[in-house]
Amino acid sequence: MRRFHLALGYTSLVLGIIGIVLPLLPTTPFVILAVWCFARSNPALAERLYEHPRFGTLLTTWRDQRAIPSRAKVYALLTLALSYAITVWLTQSPYVPFILAAIMGSVALYIVTRPSPRETAEDQEASRD
Repeated sequence: MRRFHLALGYTSLVLGIIGIVLPLLPTTPFVILAVWCFARSNPALAERLYEHPRFGTLLTTWRDQRAIPSRAKVYALLTLALSYAITVWLTQSPYVPFILAAIMGSVALYIVTRPSPRETAEDQEASRD
C-alpha cells in the first residue's frame, strides 16, 4: 500500500503542477491529495510540501481547519468561470455545457461553503503591533 500511496502522490503532484498552466486542470485538489498520499507513504515528502513557500500555508490551513482563505476562494471561482467560458466557446456539443455546469457548479458550491481560516494567536499578536 505504501508504494501505491507514493505513486499516487507523485502523480497528483505532477497533475497539480500541470494545473498551474492549464486553466481546466485544478492545482490545489491535486496538491492536497499529494500531501495526503505522502503522509501515508513518505512523511518527509509531506513535510516538504507543508513547508513549501507557495503551498505550505494553504495546505496547513486545510489540514488544521478544513478552511480555504478568501483570496484562494476568489481565485478558484474565477478560474472555474474562465474555464467554463472557454469550454462553452470551444465546444460543438450541446450537452457539454450542461454537464460541465453541473460539475463546476457543484465544485463552486463546495468551495463557497468552506469556512475561512480562523485567526491564530500569532496573527492576533501581529495585528496588535
